[in-house]
Amino acid sequence: MVDAELAPAVELARKYLHRLEPRWTHVQAVGHKAEAICRSHGFPIDLAAAAWLHDIGYAPELARTGFHPLDGARFLASIGSSDLVVSLVAHHSGAQFEAEERGLGAELAEIGAPPSDLLDILVLIDMTTGPAGEGMSVDARLSEILARYSADDPVHRAVARSSASLRAGACRAASRLGLAASGP
Repeated sequence: MVDAELAPAVELARKYLHRLEPRWTHVQAVGHKAEAICRSHGFPIDLAAAAWLHDIGYAPELARTGFHPLDGARFLASIGSSDLVVSLVAHHSGAQFEAEERGLGAELAEIGAPPSDLLDILVLIDMTTGPAGEGMSVDARLSEILARYSADDPVHRAVARSSASLRAGACRAASRLGLAASGP
């Protein structure tokens, strides 16, 4: 059951992502995991909202640059989402590496970075949730992403470059949450 405070974020994610499978299944799993973590550990509800909205920039009608963290964050800022939600969406899961690969580093930098502890939690949840919502290790998720994209794709290059950073962030979050390194 979705927290009433999160209903607007969930409905917004559904509106833009429900036709994009398996992306929508992944987003739902990430959102539910984040809700549970926010409730059990007292984190701001905006962390769970960002989890529900982290991939909204994949929606074709929102894509401007083709870089989903930036497109999603810009859309969310335009409709008045909180600065924390916007920054978490913009910077999630190694976004700075992909922004550099795409020549969009300056544009991403215009959106302030979120608190590192909250970003680490979003990384942990995203990097331990597979495309169909299944739980998996960070290493398995990284391998799965790399296998989906050719070596010359900016996503592949960015994930290859950011793997150590993503693993480290996920480990910090897992330790802070008292979880196994494989995540929630």
